[in-house]
Amino acid sequence: MVIYCSLLLLSLLSGQLNANPGVKVRITQKGLEYAKEVGLEILKQNMEKEHFPDLSGYEKFGLGNVKYNISRIHVTAVEFPSASISLIPGTGIKLVIGNASLTIDMNWNIRTWMFKDSGRGTVHISKVFVTAIFSTPLDNMGHTSISLTSCRTTSGDIDIKLNGKSGFLHNFFIKYLKKPIHRRLVTNSCPNIRSGIQLIDEDLRSLNVLMPIDDLAEVDYSLNSLPAIFQPFIDLDLKGTVYPAGNYTGPPYVASPFAIPDQSDSMLYLAFSEYFFQTSSFAYYTAGAFNITITEETCSYFNISTEIFGSIIPEVAKYSVIPYPVMLKLMATEVPIISLEEDSFTVEIQGSMEVFAVLPDSTTQSLFTMNITANTSIALNIFDQKLMGSLCLNR
Repeated sequence: MVIYCSLLLLSLLSGQLNANPGVKVRITQKGLEYAKEVGLEILKQNMEKEHFPDLSGYEKFGLGNVKYNISRIHVTAVEFPSASISLIPGTGIKLVIGNASLTIDMNWNIRTWMFKDSGRGTVHISKVFVTAIFSTPLDNMGHTSISLTSCRTTSGDIDIKLNGKSGFLHNFFIKYLKKPIHRRLVTNSCPNIRSGIQLIDEDLRSLNVLMPIDDLAEVDYSLNSLPAIFQPFIDLDLKGTVYPAGNYTGPPYVASPFAIPDQSDSMLYLAFSEYFFQTSSFAYYTAGAFNITITEETCSYFNISTEIFGSIIPEVAKYSVIPYPVMLKLMATEVPIISLEEDSFTVEIQGSMEVFAVLPDSTTQSLFTMNITANTSIALNIFDQKLMGSLCLNR
């Protein structure tokens, strides 16, 4: 079954185990309930699409045997009226499905030494109970995985309706068909669940260690440690290191410990440490993202000439009697410093701005260079279900 797949499943690959995380993810009981509903719906759809292998064998009958064959088995309806999911601290996730039912269409064939018959049939199985416990171990490469550690299935009533030639014998046939159907259900339910979990586990292990943010940077979201499972939530510690695209040299920062506030009202919480933003800044600085050239061609709102600068800086007016278009080159000279505050974060940028005159032959002439220091505070708020930011230039 898919349990949050894969947004949860976000918690994957290699990393230095037991180091402080850059990102924390909290999945609460509400998140698990949502995942349960989505997962059970996917399970129902998959069961109704699947065609099961034929079932054949024999049952003892007096001095002989009743040979049976059940083929073209197809689930037409599945109901999960009662299902719950809960966390077992330090162990894993417990899923309980109660009073489930399913309806199956099939072809049947029965033969004894005295008579034989065949036809179509419908099987309704009710009062099915499944209890499964899943664990989330971590391999030596830092991949998280999911495995079935405990499973128990019980089934109650099986009602069979047969269509065939010898209608008066159908009640006789039914009791010999109930046994193998019940046996197959009880013996195969947990192995089938285990097979489904193994497929999910393979998908988890195949996920890439790095996720591109854009053309300039990638983020490593591997697990730093085993998922921490508590009664009301699961906490995932992710490495949360941002690298320049294709360059995985460790950044010159060390993650400090931090914690998510003790809350569980929402389905999912994401917490980003200062380390995450520091490595982001370093990655984009290394990739040259803070080097910007502004011209009239690249920005339609930019329409500045040497005449404007000449009115401010007399040396420019002496050099450029005729007004020429201006080109600006902005460059960060150091890695921008990002600091987290209680309700906002600040960005401090050390840089330079070089101003060029664009001459008629398209060549450029440097006019002057000035150093720039900018300190900006950014506060984030949610308004009308949208994340909004307000910016304040401190200096």
